[in-house]
Amino acid sequence: MHVLSILPALGFASLASAKYTLHEDYGTNSSFFDKFDFFTVRRSQTTLEGWTNSNQDSDPTNGYVDYVSRNVAESKGLINASTSNGVYIGVDHSNTASKPGRKSVRLESTSTYQHGLVILDLAHMPGSVCGTWPAFWMLGSDWPSHGEIDIIEGVNDQSENQMALHTSDGCTVKNTGFSGNLDTDNCYVDADGQSANAGCAIMSSDTKSYGSGFNDAGGGVYATEWTGDAISAWFFPSSSIPKDITAGYPVPSSWGTPAAKFAGSCDIDKHFKDLQIVFDITFCGDWAGEESVWSSSSCSSKASTCNDYVQNNPSAFEDSYWRLNSLKVYQESKSSGLDLDVDVDIDLDLSLGNGKRTAPYLRPGPRPKHRRERRHGHGHGHA
Repeated sequence: MHVLSILPALGFASLASAKYTLHEDYGTNSSFFDKFDFFTVRRSQTTLEGWTNSNQDSDPTNGYVDYVSRNVAESKGLINASTSNGVYIGVDHSNTASKPGRKSVRLESTSTYQHGLVILDLAHMPGSVCGTWPAFWMLGSDWPSHGEIDIIEGVNDQSENQMALHTSDGCTVKNTGFSGNLDTDNCYVDADGQSANAGCAIMSSDTKSYGSGFNDAGGGVYATEWTGDAISAWFFPSSSIPKDITAGYPVPSSWGTPAAKFAGSCDIDKHFKDLQIVFDITFCGDWAGEESVWSSSSCSSKASTCNDYVQNNPSAFEDSYWRLNSLKVYQESKSSGLDLDVDVDIDLDLSLGNGKRTAPYLRPGPRPKHRRERRHGHGHGHA
């Protein structure tokens, strides 16, 4: 079908205005997991020489979590993928946990990116469950010099999403150009006058943006644009996904005000370099389990400590999972416009005009210090 014939149906003034083309589609079958490394913590062991080799690595957020390998995750049902049900990434919700913690997975993309548009379509994200600390984010190999972008993150019974940047010194943002609420404006992890490692953080004002509220609303889309001028994030509930995203020709300039926009006195290209995409679900640790955070939330009525609750209440974490409809990364088009004189295969039965998809599915204060470390070599770090 000729592209020009479908432009009115898609509601585009001109497809030539599209700035981005698809660079990587992670898919929804088992090959999705081929594109990620599974982060695991090496255990203490006694060598042939008789000395103990311990603490080589630990969970970077000091969580009560046992990140497992792909083989273990598959055998225990923590991951699966199919074209009909999307990608499932979950945690053990059947067994009482023991040290080092509840079994979970942390995925780190084998690809790295420099600028682009990351669009995550979720049927479900981890619910607002006491003890949990899920995140979807991007990380550089040399933290914090190469930066970190937190796209989805929260803890315990939080109801709105927190978006944040974490950088080396010399990056601050302005309180303008977004619909969320600015918590902190200095992205430097050791900034004076902010909690350690708070970074620059913007809270969504939408209770459908995170956790149980997101799931009750039927999921939605997070779109994150990273340019040399700014890093911006939009959230769209499943009932109002822009038609250009559904059609595969995203045009961020048509989406209106983002939930978060990080721009100001910050050289983006200096502070953000070659980032991986990361999914994880950890427990407790330096934010969700920090004593003042736990004791000041409704979670404290469930157990005296976060670790105790996570250890002994496996069924509470049945809702702690990601289910992806898609994950796509777009890059800027090399030319100023797209050649419209081509044939494309688009099924008009997708009802693109109605914004629907055929696929299924007391906030804490600024977080206290939580350690992000990286070992030499590929595929570590956080959060």
